[in-house]
Amino acid sequence: MERSADWLDQAQGDLDHARNDLAGGFFDWACFSAQQAAEKAVKAVLQRKGEEAWGHSVADLLDALGAHSAVPSNLRDIGLELDKAYILSRYPNAHPSGSPRRRYTRAEAERLVGYAEQILGFCQGLLAAP
Repeated sequence: MERSADWLDQAQGDLDHARNDLAGGFFDWACFSAQQAAEKAVKAVLQRKGEEAWGHSVADLLDALGAHSAVPSNLRDIGLELDKAYILSRYPNAHPSGSPRRRYTRAEAERLVGYAEQILGFCQGLLAAP
């Protein structure tokens, strides 16, 4: 069953969540939600292409998408940075000390939310193409 619209809808919801977390000062969760938005946006396109997309690495998913569509090289770098938020933003034992909520900054969260916006926009463009 082709469910790319559902994946894209959830990606948009995750991006909205990231923006709300950013506004509320939850920078760790803004970073994680941004990563989730990007991951699900790329999975939406892969779903439309008939691919079964597994895993959580935005960079790896973009590499898989590259077999079907031209992916700008800067998006892979963005994906690599977003990937770092997948675990580190949620687990205290991922850091030598302190909780993730004390290790993420507003500037970092703003950057990652902006990256998710770029990837979501790119994926929306691919899904809108004939």
